[in-house]
Amino acid sequence: MPEWIVYKEFRFEAAHLLPDHDGKCRRLHGHSWVCLVYVKVGQLIADGPKQGMAIDFADIKKYMQPILDNYLDHYYLNETLGLENPTCEAIARWLYEQLEQAKLPGLHAVEIKETCTSGVWYSADGSLMLPS
Repeated sequence: MPEWIVYKEFRFEAAHLLPDHDGKCRRLHGHSWVCLVYVKVGQLIADGPKQGMAIDFADIKKYMQPILDNYLDHYYLNETLGLENPTCEAIARWLYEQLEQAKLPGLHAVEIKETCTSGVWYSADGSLMLPS
């Protein structure tokens, strides 16, 4: 059975601190975060203006933009996400759960890059498929 994994990248600026960390991340600091939202689809749209697409990139953005605007971009994540310890891992799971609650069709995974060299993937169903 064919499968497509489609992704859309988003960027945001935000600050956080890790209160129990044993290094410099214990102090308030910010990142230029990169987030990728992955959608897995087993068939393409058969007709209409989105014919031949797995999902329109603009449709992924419709689900993600309110989360960016209200919780992530230019926010202090310790306050807006309700997380006591907003690690990259916790943020990825939080974001996945937000998109899941919003019912993003085909949601497969969320990737968060905290820096240009460090990040995390999260998928709730345990079937994480990483790119080769």
